[in-house]
Amino acid sequence: MIRLGTRRSALATAQATWVADQLRALGHEVELIPIVTTGDVNKAPLEQIGGTGVFVSALRDALLSSEIDIAVHSLKDLPTAPVEGLAIGAVPVREDPRDVLVARDGLTLGELQQGALVGTGSPRRVAQLDALGLGLECTGIRGNVDTRIGMVADGKLDAVVLARAGLSRLGRLAEVTETLDPIQVLPAPGQGALGIECRADDTKVLAALAPLEDPGTRAAVTAERQMLATLEAGCTAPVGALAEVVEGEDGPELWLRGALGQEDGVRRLSANGPVDDPVSLGKALANELLEQT
Repeated sequence: MIRLGTRRSALATAQATWVADQLRALGHEVELIPIVTTGDVNKAPLEQIGGTGVFVSALRDALLSSEIDIAVHSLKDLPTAPVEGLAIGAVPVREDPRDVLVARDGLTLGELQQGALVGTGSPRRVAQLDALGLGLECTGIRGNVDTRIGMVADGKLDAVVLARAGLSRLGRLAEVTETLDPIQVLPAPGQGALGIECRADDTKVLAALAPLEDPGTRAAVTAERQMLATLEAGCTAPVGALAEVVEGEDGPELWLRGALGQEDGVRRLSANGPVDDPVSLGKALANELLEQT
């Protein structure tokens, strides 16, 4: 029996259930164990209570105490610093990593009027939306998908910006009014990808997770998260990143785009490198961004 720890939110449960179904299809018995995290019970702004890492600490404690065997994380919520005794046993194939707009009256970003109230709790999104010069007014929000979209439905907000992957996993893509081009808004490092964490010495669980691994996704998110780590920026910092495996002149290569929000605007750069060395690519692009600040 594999005990899978999950937060109680609809999205976390959907992600955990997907992983459980993949493991069951491989012949494993899986039990879902609900875990309550600080981020679930404290509704203060994330930057005040420790960033999005507040969603994972309780799950990691449960892993280390052997209360559960695996935990499923949204990689964009996972701090970049490793935890002794734990390992990311698998990174499955990634959902669409882009951000989306859910706006009143089916509007797109360019159709919103100047001064339109756009809800997002992400400094990354605020910095990049401001840089577009559309005159939008961003306001911080928290809450689950129902809460956020409900603020548009009841007229409190003109639009909200969310991760497309989350809406896809909840079967709610029909509510999207525009998928934002990464040229406009780069997603968070690791957005759309899941990380399945386990104890580093649990060889049976590591073997069970191995078939769920997608090497291309692992390479991409490793480059993105290394860029974030090199910038020494937390999960709530105004950093966007997106890496993709593309066909280069000499075969597959990794292409990484990065954005760093500053007081005077957003710095954007891109770089490419070998698929088998995503760490060096992430470090190099981060250092280039720092040189421009």
